Amino acid sequence: MYNIDTTKESFKKVHKKKRNIRQGFFLSLIRMLGFSGAITLFVILLFVFYNGFQVLSWEFITQPPLEAMTRGGIFPVIMGTILLTSLCMLIVIPIGVVTAIFLAEYSKPGYMLKSVMMSIYTLAGVPSVVFGLFGLGVFVVMLNFGMSLLAGSITLAIMILPYIISTSEEALKAVPYSFREASLACGATKWQTIRKVVLPTAMPGILTGAILGTAKVSGETAPIMFTAAAFFTSGIPRSLFEPVMALPYHIYVLATAGTHIEETRPIQYGTAIVLITLVLGMNLLGIIIRLKQRKKRAW
Repeated sequence: MYNIDTTKESFKKVHKKKRNIRQGFFLSLIRMLGFSGAITLFVILLFVFYNGFQVLSWEFITQPPLEAMTRGGIFPVIMGTILLTSLCMLIVIPIGVVTAIFLAEYSKPGYMLKSVMMSIYTLAGVPSVVFGLFGLGVFVVMLNFGMSLLAGSITLAIMILPYIISTSEEALKAVPYSFREASLACGATKWQTIRKVVLPTAMPGILTGAILGTAKVSGETAPIMFTAAAFFTSGIPRSLFEPVMALPYHIYVLATAGTHIEETRPIQYGTAIVLITLVLGMNLLGIIIRLKQRKKRAW
């Protein structure tokens, strides 16, 4: 009996030791992969900043391009990107939030809901160049908007719509159902409950998704290139039907289609620094809103 118990105890120790070894191996692998991603990002940022920091100045931010874009700044490029993303969000956020409200609050399980969700997931997986070709064929050619701020913004809005719908729906579903029950018990209608209780509670999550979506579209090249971008403009567009310069397309032009590619190399990297800073700033804003939301829930 003593030998049997000793054997069982030894077997348990060996099994526990093997399990700890496997667990330690996979944890080390996860840490290594996580650090490798962070190191890769750091190397890319260091490379870009090393090659572009010498052109960074107040004049670079506030002046237009000069002398075939070999000198001067990128002020119209920055403003064009801001206008494109701002108009895109003005278009897509109401549509995305209303669709999310329908899916989270009014839709019932069935074939129709499955079809809608499948369409959203499929749209989210479509490459951005396909959206660019769609915008070119529909808005630029068919509707005769031309290469314009409006055509580019609508194209970007369609591209980011599945993301806004998904994040808004998750934010609405994260609101405890007891909030809805309490509101309905007080005599409020379903729409009043959604407007006065559910939406304000879910708003931090919706705003976070919108900000991260803005960061995503600000770096897209193909949709902008096909629908809105101009090779060069001396100022900010005065109407929705004028083309704009944009940061990602400006980098592409300077690096591939410019007449002085090597001469403009520092400007290319300087423009990339501005774009990276813009995207990281938006992501940081989204993280801050998310942290504040978690603190409110903790209280």
